[in-house]
Amino acid sequence: MLVSPLGHAKESCAHCCSPAAVQRWLPILAWLPDYSLQWLKMDLIAGLSVGLTVIPQALAYAEVAGLPPQYGLYSAFMGCFVYFFLGTSRDVTLGPTAIMSLLVSFYTFHEPAYAVLLAFLSGCIQLAMGFLRLGFLLDFISCPVIKGFTSAATITIGFGQIKNLLGLQDIPRQFFLQVYQIFRKVGETRVGDAVLGLVCMVLLLVLRLMRDHVPPVHPEMPPGVRLSHGLVWTATTARNALVVSFAALVAYSFEVTGYQPFVLTGQTAEGLPPVRIPSFSVTTANGTVSFTEMVQDMGAGLAVVPLVGLLESIAVAKSFASQNNYRIDANQELLAIGLTNVLGSLVSSYPVTGKRVRGWGWRSPACLPTGVLVLLSLDYLTSLFSYIPKSALAAVIVMAVAPLFDARIFATLWRVKRLDLLPLCVTFLLCFWEVQYGILAGTLVSVLILLHSVARPKLQVSEGPVLVLQPASGLHFPAVEALREAILTRALEASPPRCAVLECTHICSIDYTVVLGLEELVGDFHRHGVTLAFVGLQVPVLRVLLSADLKGVQYFSTLEEAEKYLRQEPGTQPYNVSEDSVPEHKIALLKA
Repeated sequence: MLVSPLGHAKESCAHCCSPAAVQRWLPILAWLPDYSLQWLKMDLIAGLSVGLTVIPQALAYAEVAGLPPQYGLYSAFMGCFVYFFLGTSRDVTLGPTAIMSLLVSFYTFHEPAYAVLLAFLSGCIQLAMGFLRLGFLLDFISCPVIKGFTSAATITIGFGQIKNLLGLQDIPRQFFLQVYQIFRKVGETRVGDAVLGLVCMVLLLVLRLMRDHVPPVHPEMPPGVRLSHGLVWTATTARNALVVSFAALVAYSFEVTGYQPFVLTGQTAEGLPPVRIPSFSVTTANGTVSFTEMVQDMGAGLAVVPLVGLLESIAVAKSFASQNNYRIDANQELLAIGLTNVLGSLVSSYPVTGKRVRGWGWRSPACLPTGVLVLLSLDYLTSLFSYIPKSALAAVIVMAVAPLFDARIFATLWRVKRLDLLPLCVTFLLCFWEVQYGILAGTLVSVLILLHSVARPKLQVSEGPVLVLQPASGLHFPAVEALREAILTRALEASPPRCAVLECTHICSIDYTVVLGLEELVGDFHRHGVTLAFVGLQVPVLRVLLSADLKGVQYFSTLEEAEKYLRQEPGTQPYNVSEDSVPEHKIALLKA
């Protein structure tokens, strides 16, 4: 029955406004009715503990991005509120990360106006991908490419903090120049910064190890034991805040004596960020830079930043969803990230992505208390941030990115599939030069490896009275010529020419180019006075062959029937590819 355009529009509107669709767009409606107030206390504790981790990390990540410290905090709260309503993972929220901050530093030239505009444009791109359901494009970036990029970024970020750990000045941000200048100036190391940075790293490591070994709290535990476990968990989870506060107190104690052995963060802008649209032009000493020129300056960043942001967020969310036995919606995650970046740009945020916030007792898929705590710190604590030594923030960054480097992946790929080392190493090495070149080259190598397997599928050959050839994977147009050459070489160039069977069990679809190739192949066999038979044709393939009305194509239901016919044994007849000769059960399937 034909449906009018108006009726189709009404159907689509009703589907989009159905309760299931609304729940899909607003995941909070799915979990909130089942939320128990008994979980609220532990959620508040977890949210505040995570907030104490996020605040010093945000200050540190702003340093990685090459922006003033307050921009890290501006970027740390919007994702908490947006993801509360739109997120599908209870272990993830959105905020600044080390890798995203590194990318921002490459494409925004330490200029806040560029960073905020990049957040806005990245959010628009991510929203468009979410609405168009283009999340599948991320599947073309393989695991070796992601691991190569992450490992290179970890080294770049970690090495970039050595200058702050040692108190060195005037170190460039380009990786190779940075390495050269650090080794050249290592004699200028400030002892105070080096000692404090080392102490902070040791404290962070000890607290993290304690956090990993805190046993879970059980209701049957005595109240005193539960309280002690809770205090230890809170202290170890908030280790960044504890260590940074300790370093700030040490720095302040020297400040009041009139001697300062540390390089301090310096003045941080106080108060909440103003709500305003991003600047679409920027005034510099050389004049006004227009929106078009800003976009040209950001260049490949408009592709790299949105894609890497989506990859990082979805990878983290999928990892925890698998561990904790729930599912996420990748396209919904795209919408959440995109909207966070668009709204975040209104409060001077730079691009953000998904980050782990798993906490003890966490039940809701976001951390409202964390967002509130960041806002309170902006309003009341920014004057105190000026006493934080840069070496302490550098220690926070180094300890945050160190687990991201996966040294075992090289040995694993060597053992499992050595060819995958190629995109891994290409990405890893080129990312030290330019991130976009590393990701692009690694992805290109991965796609070429994939296309080679499509264009040259393995052919299983069974030599017997009748030659049987079976493509080990699907048959697509790039593979037709190679398949034709392989069959001609084995069957028709033999003396005398041999009959052959093409076993098509693994071929689930073909296109017109494949049809033409098969027609030529059948003609070649006919001219040599032998037969090419087909076995195991699936319904979609048979439907295409029927539509093409090929002449002389013969197929059989089983390999035994084909071999029996080709040996000219009586009692077996082929099915020609015309509807009159197709078995009744196949006709029913074809017309279904």
